[in-house]
Amino acid sequence: MPLIVETIVTTRAKSGQVHVAPLGLIEAGDHWIIAPFSPSTTLDNLRENPCAVANHVDDVRIFAGCLTGRKNWPMKRAEKVDGAVLKAALSHWELKVERLEDDDVRPRFHCRAIYRAGHKPWTGYNRAQAAVLEAAVLVSRLKMLPREKVESELEYLQIAISKTAGEREEEAWGWLMEKVEAWRETV
Repeated sequence: MPLIVETIVTTRAKSGQVHVAPLGLIEAGDHWIIAPFSPSTTLDNLRENPCAVANHVDDVRIFAGCLTGRKNWPMKRAEKVDGAVLKAALSHWELKVERLEDDDVRPRFHCRAIYRAGHKPWTGYNRAQAAVLEAAVLVSRLKMLPREKVESELEYLQIAISKTAGEREEEAWGWLMEKVEAWRETV
């Protein structure tokens, strides 16, 4: 199983519009693979402008926000690619697409990191932050997973939230649970 790094990927359309999305980057030797589902804005942007920025953040509200319509996070221009860096990023990688493995469901963009920068020290995730990340993955797949799995996973993750969450994690968890409640009404 390959290493997957959960990150916030920013891509820019030719129009200049920046898109912010949580994605797991897949390690493949000295490359990183971005594999967005089709259809998606990330996919469209990568086809138009074959570069991206992987933003490594400790504010898990950004992961939750991206999945709940809260995508207006402060940004600055990237150094080497036509992209944007989140101001909240502890570090970032600027990625250039070198090869596309096309697929109808989930194309794979093989990217090389052409620039890396550190901005602030990372002290690691606490259990609540890790729980928010896992809940964000669940929320991104609500239409694909059985209800029983979603419910049992959320019940377990709630333990970490109740024991170790700070204000940011509680806010992020609340946003995700709003999305889950809306989903529950449809299934």
